[in-house]
Amino acid sequence: MASDFRLFMTQLLKRPHQVVALAPSSEGLAREMAARVDPAAGPVIELGAGTGKITRAILDRGLPPEQLHSIEMNPVFCDRLRTAFPGLNVYQISAGDVGSLPVEDAQAVISGLPLLSMPVALQRAILTGTVTKVRPGGDYVQFTYGPKPPVTPVIREELGLSWDVSHKIWWNMPPARVYRFRQATAEASAAS
Repeated sequence: MASDFRLFMTQLLKRPHQVVALAPSSEGLAREMAARVDPAAGPVIELGAGTGKITRAILDRGLPPEQLHSIEMNPVFCDRLRTAFPGLNVYQISAGDVGSLPVEDAQAVISGLPLLSMPVALQRAILTGTVTKVRPGGDYVQFTYGPKPPVTPVIREELGLSWDVSHKIWWNMPPARVYRFRQATAEASAAS
């Protein structure tokens, strides 16, 4: 939607410390990030909801808005999300505070954040908070533009994360891949 792009660009110029992406996510990237959302499997947490492109893809999977908990720091984006998606739970907080959300047993955390551009301490807070909120076997979904996993090796090792990766989404600007991380210990207990 043109107004989403205009809003995104305006906020990028006004608040570059809060909006660090070059462009909003494409519909193809948003669909890939939401592809495994099960509308009957309980809550989903979204990090960095922005103008709501990924939010829309999650809800399009059939998840009730009351089951989606979206974190966004930018107050203008928060207002936009509340208006565009009635019933959506919007939290104007840092993604580093995900562990404090009043949500338990989430099926997934889906992140639109530029994780690799963040300090390791903030990445650690986000991923540590995520594993306290996601059920065993649940995913932390993160996109990246680069060729390597978007979670630093030290945090992947600390948390025992394994992952799978999507095909490249060429129609995103720039092209991206989607990684789905989960704790290896959770995979083992889910399989038994």
